[in-house]
Amino acid sequence: MPFINIQTIEGLLDKESKAELFKRIADLFVEIEGKGNAAFREHVWIRIDEYPPEQWQLGHLRPTKEMIEIISKAN
Repeated sequence: MPFINIQTIEGLLDKESKAELFKRIADLFVEIEGKGNAAFREHVWIRIDEYPPEQWQLGHLRPTKEMIEIISKAN
């Protein structure tokens, strides 16, 4: 029984994007770990945790809420 935890910056994913992630990740685990058995989907746990931009850093880059809004609008 897999437990998949996705961590992302708050505000990047809308409701539809999260639903698509849940579906596609579950599909992938059914295909690979469940060997194509559709019933395996009932055992795939997926959680998306969102954290404010201030809690992230990449090298010297510290994202701000404004940066995230620009990225979100570009998609």
